[in-house]
Amino acid sequence: MNRGDRGMDGRERGLDSAGRASNTAVQRPSTSGRPPSTVVHAARTSVRPMSAPDRPPPHASRLPAFLFSPLLVAVLASPACGSSSSQAVPDAGTAADGALPQPDGASPRSDGGFSGSDGGSAGRPDGSSPGDDGSAAAFDASGDAPGGQLLSRSYGGRDYLLYVPVSYTAGTPAPLVVMLHGCTQTPADFAAGTQMDAQADAAGFLVAYPDEPTSANTEQCFNWFLPADQARGAGEPQLLAGIVGDVAGAYAVDAHRVYAAGLSAGAAMAVVLGATYPDVFAAIGAHSGLEYQAATDVTSGLTASASGGPDPTQQGDAAYAAMGAYARVVPVVVFQGTADTTVAPANGAQVAAQWVETDTKAGAKLAAAASTPGAGGGKSYTLTTYADAASGAPLVEEYLVSGLAHAWSGGSTAGTFTDPAAPDASAIMWAFFAAHPK
Repeated sequence: MNRGDRGMDGRERGLDSAGRASNTAVQRPSTSGRPPSTVVHAARTSVRPMSAPDRPPPHASRLPAFLFSPLLVAVLASPACGSSSSQAVPDAGTAADGALPQPDGASPRSDGGFSGSDGGSAGRPDGSSPGDDGSAAAFDASGDAPGGQLLSRSYGGRDYLLYVPVSYTAGTPAPLVVMLHGCTQTPADFAAGTQMDAQADAAGFLVAYPDEPTSANTEQCFNWFLPADQARGAGEPQLLAGIVGDVAGAYAVDAHRVYAAGLSAGAAMAVVLGATYPDVFAAIGAHSGLEYQAATDVTSGLTASASGGPDPTQQGDAAYAAMGAYARVVPVVVFQGTADTTVAPANGAQVAAQWVETDTKAGAKLAAAASTPGAGGGKSYTLTTYADAASGAPLVEEYLVSGLAHAWSGGSTAGTFTDPAAPDASAIMWAFFAAHPK
């Protein structure tokens, strides 16, 4: 059985008569120590296995694990392998008020949220409860893990995890944060490393963790660098926006408080979502990511990751053009490490500069950038803020963390590619999101 026949947690699984995974109970990830090879990898391409010197020893520290393997250069796979961009998925349009995509059975609520056909109960659009048909089995957290439920769901042929916090109340619209993992990671691994579920329990928001399977990209990188996945109405942006609608079809979601954040390739895709679906996502968070359309193929993706992308003013204009009729000011929070050898530190500043240009085009009037020092978790950082000129409210924030490698700042060693001895990016991102509803 190949990796494409494994679940999001890496376990082999079969399919039932309806084509659904037959063992969807979610487990916390084990520690594999497997390092990511790059932020960009050719979609659906085979790569050489890492040689013994490249592999970290079992249970090796996750932070230096990024240094074990070089960037891999590959060619695009044969069209016969299929494409995530051409995969047929339900339409991810917008609701009548332009707020959220609506799957079958979802309807807008008078209070600005969305509910399923059962009026917002914690069930599926057809009225069944999660787990009734094996498609949304629950994992009950225990020990020091969050106390809500981590559910395994699917939409448009793509698996995703959904965390429902302990405080969720059926029928009461809750915020939703979409978390996009980095290369070689899985949704369960990313959830464990970022500990965003703990933030969700404390603040009462839902968290979705879409999977990027090896059938879409061999190294499980979201395809942020492919033109077919950089526009509205097609490819991965359409699919990810559709997942928002799928969640809204089963749970009450506040249409004004839907956010996207990611690490590395996931961060680059979060930037794409901000540009292509600004009517769906109120704000975005990019950790060790790249500006909009920093690359349009594998080669330029590797170049941008290693040394930075094109002129951010130019890319800011491109992002504004991608917004089309849905153009609006999108608040953005950026994290970048000075010791990152996978995504060059220059990329963090470019993401911030790109969004300053995009938001200015969308009508924002920003004051001059202001930089302040700070510290948290054992590392210092410089916070650069671009605030609204009239209110002084931050619109674009960039945290440049000294000594941070290519790892989630302040994350947990329960997941891969984290640095616990750094400012808590999950807490900071949520605080930023909470202050920026749509």
